Amino acid sequence: MFFLSTLILLTLVSYFLVKVAMAKIGPKKEEDLGNLKSEYDNLYLKNQSLKEENSLLDGKVTQTLGLYNISKDMSKELDENKIFHIFKERINDYVKIGCCNFLVKGADLKRYEGYINFPLVINNEIAGHLIARDIAENDKYRFQILAQQFLIMVKRAFLYKNIQELAIMDGLTQVFSRRHFLERFKEELRRSRKFKHNFSFLMLDIDKFKNFNDKYGHLVGDAVLREASKTVKENVRQIDFVGRYGGEELSIILPETDKEQALLAAERIRQAIEKREIKVYDEELKVTVSVGISTFPDDADDSSLLIEAADKALYLAKNEGRNRVCAYRRK
Repeated sequence: MFFLSTLILLTLVSYFLVKVAMAKIGPKKEEDLGNLKSEYDNLYLKNQSLKEENSLLDGKVTQTLGLYNISKDMSKELDENKIFHIFKERINDYVKIGCCNFLVKGADLKRYEGYINFPLVINNEIAGHLIARDIAENDKYRFQILAQQFLIMVKRAFLYKNIQELAIMDGLTQVFSRRHFLERFKEELRRSRKFKHNFSFLMLDIDKFKNFNDKYGHLVGDAVLREASKTVKENVRQIDFVGRYGGEELSIILPETDKEQALLAAERIRQAIEKREIKVYDEELKVTVSVGISTFPDDADDSSLLIEAADKALYLAKNEGRNRVCAYRRK
């Protein structure tokens, strides 16, 4: 009981002291406290606003980094199909889109009415189209950025392929250059050794080619070589390799082809060239070729020896009257 009375007394004393303290603060102090509270409230609201702005900036930074990363990943590839796969796979992370396709040159655009079309232009010619539809209105700007990045990467891939083709193709005949042909020759030799396959090598030479140059000029000679090369390509399989060995000489690799099959293939090529009438300017010319054949592994087990064997067979065909096919004969 005594303890309760004491507690009540202390409470009354505390209340009295607080009242006295408040009375001493006075109206001025209360006004200052109110101002401080108002300032605190304003600062709190500004802090909340800054947090919201910071959150929006974080979102924009994240999106920008995402767009950058997509462009970075696309730049690692040099094949347009792989580039589009990355583009299509990643774009839905940042842009709401219904459908997206990459169309090659010559595609029927009538089937894609209503699509947004971004043409791929290379050397002032349209080389393809990136098309899309059902893009959210607030995502169109981001999609345009990505679309332009995609087209830049695809253009880069196309140009790279053109450079590669120029490096491996002979400009006049449009068959493999000698350097690239010899690389493929060695690859085929390794493959044939591994799987124990035959393959044959043909050395083809245009008969009396110098006469065409001397009589009609080098432009006509170039046209003759170009047409002969075209005829050769029309009369070989897709798996065969045709190259320009040097001057008016063409070389052909026939994978998985024995001597007898190579003789038939060479004769088919020889006859096709003989029958062809080559029209150059005002001239109508007839051309014949001589062909030498060597076969792996019957004639040699080395690329240089196979070339030497085919060259000897070609020399034999020339000596026997030209316009004929000869296979290498072991002495």
